[in-house]
Amino acid sequence: MSKKIIFVFTLIVVLSLMVTGSMAQAPTCADDYTVQANDWLSKLADRYFGDIFAYPAIVDATNAANAADDSYAKIINPDVIEVGQKLCIPAAEDASAALAAQEEAKSAFAGQTLVFSSRLWSPPNEQEFIRNEIIAPFEAEYGVTVDFNILSDDDIMDQVKVQKEGGTITTDVIIIHDSKMQLWHEAGYAADLTPFVTNWTDRHYMETFSANTNKDGKQYFLPTAADVYLMLANKKALPYLPEGASTDNLTWEQYAAWANAIKAGEGEGKACVTGIPMKSLVYMFGGLALSYGAGFPDINSPEAAQAWGVYASMHDAFSPGIFNVDNCTDPLQREESWLSVFHNARAGAAYASNETAFILGPAPSGPNGIGTIAGSSGFAIVDGAPHYDLAVEFLKYMTSPEVQVKASKGTGGFIPPVEESLAFLGNEALDEVINKALLVLQNGVVSGVPGSDYQDWGAVKQVFDNVFKDMIIDGDGTVDQAVLDAAAAELEALKK
Repeated sequence: MSKKIIFVFTLIVVLSLMVTGSMAQAPTCADDYTVQANDWLSKLADRYFGDIFAYPAIVDATNAANAADDSYAKIINPDVIEVGQKLCIPAAEDASAALAAQEEAKSAFAGQTLVFSSRLWSPPNEQEFIRNEIIAPFEAEYGVTVDFNILSDDDIMDQVKVQKEGGTITTDVIIIHDSKMQLWHEAGYAADLTPFVTNWTDRHYMETFSANTNKDGKQYFLPTAADVYLMLANKKALPYLPEGASTDNLTWEQYAAWANAIKAGEGEGKACVTGIPMKSLVYMFGGLALSYGAGFPDINSPEAAQAWGVYASMHDAFSPGIFNVDNCTDPLQREESWLSVFHNARAGAAYASNETAFILGPAPSGPNGIGTIAGSSGFAIVDGAPHYDLAVEFLKYMTSPEVQVKASKGTGGFIPPVEESLAFLGNEALDEVINKALLVLQNGVVSGVPGSDYQDWGAVKQVFDNVFKDMIIDGDGTVDQAVLDAAAAELEALKK
């Protein structure tokens, strides 16, 4: 066994103890404590250890005790303990030794630079939040630097391919879209995370987003920043809402009637879609089509034609500048548009900017229910990463329930795809965005993005963009089946 393997194995053992309980053996509880009113963990740490910052020792010991005896609490959120819960209080010397061991293990990484390339969080305000509020605390805790850069999915893969072919890997951690994960599996570019993930007992990833993360029983990606589609309306649109319609239970026919009423009353269309080519119109239409019983990316079936009929019925009701729109957040904030069904994090950004000005609801429903395209991105460690052990710690930190919620709320309201993260949600505007998105996810007709089935997913997007422009915006308000059939032939030619 090489020295490198021995070092990595030893470090894995040390760091795994930091997750499942920092004691070298099953914890010995010096005292069992039942939570009383007005207790909190830092208060108990001060009482037992004389240090308010030693509360992680109680968390680790209690969770380790829970694994053997479920009469002990399982602490998910250290900020939330409930009256009557049973805690394991370790001896002061054990707590001190465990915390010291954690700090010693972290010090092994001091001075290292982790290279992190992401397709996620591209808007400048999101990059700033992730750098300053999410990454910076990790850097301070470990004494390291994280070189965070934004690249497209294709550029990330091309970058790693060049590094692999040149024999020098410089990228440690990546985030790519779930539709691209199959390509990474085929290329063998992602490291197996299974040995670590199985020991992270404080988190469980939502099954909806696991289809592409695993291969052959092993986990290579950790899902993050999931999304569905929500409806957002300016309150100025409410006088035009069809009689008897509810924004919490809207049908697509009512949505179209609403958009048309706004056009008639205001003199111009106020419904927003992303008109710049190869953006998200394919997903906007995809959710609509699913609600009528079509598949995704179905473009010409009878069910898809019905969905196109909804868009055709409101062809004059779209905002005049939609072909300059790549994100409906800005037009809604500027009040150029009043109505849209779009990405929940982008809807969340507009809603949180002035919640008194907007109404947030689920996507409209059709005969088949509420349809939505659901996507997510995923963390991976590049196979052969130069700072592999630090990368594992970074993923452990970034996918922890608390950090998942903090990152989601700080970037518009993505769904944090870790089940335990829901315990960290509150009552703010962005918590409402996440909760409504979860309702759509749990109760809707959901499809992922089958990007790996096609030679070029961007070209698939362009086919839908062309149909929208030629048949809907430049059309006469009817559905032309010949146009749809021709588009379906283009999609068929793009399949692998």
